[in-house]
Amino acid sequence: MEKSIILFDGVCNLCNGFVQFAVNRNRKKNLFFSSLQSEFSQKTLHDFGLKRDYIESLVFYKNGKLYTKSGAALRIAKELDGLWPLTYAFIIVPFPIRDFVYNIIAKYRYKWFGKKDQCMVPSPELKSRFL
Repeated sequence: MEKSIILFDGVCNLCNGFVQFAVNRNRKKNLFFSSLQSEFSQKTLHDFGLKRDYIESLVFYKNGKLYTKSGAALRIAKELDGLWPLTYAFIIVPFPIRDFVYNIIAKYRYKWFGKKDQCMVPSPELKSRFL
């Protein structure tokens, strides 16, 4: 079985908060995580033809496919517990509209939510889910 992997900006406070949100709502523990700044993520981005300095988007890898921006966020929501999978219904909104909103948040995420000097270090119990 292939892993479902969330690639996220490791220095972004919003992104780190989203990872914690996903960890706490993924009882199946089928989601794995990798900072976009990591060697694993850099190789994955390169393998899919994305620039190595691509950090303006959340990236989701599942079943051999790579999803970015709002498409990634909606597909990740399908993996979470509770009512979060219902948000996948927004996939019917044309992606240029979804990504327009996503791009605004991505552009200002450091200004609005702040940024760390280094990537987060997972706790010992979460370490096995980080690549």
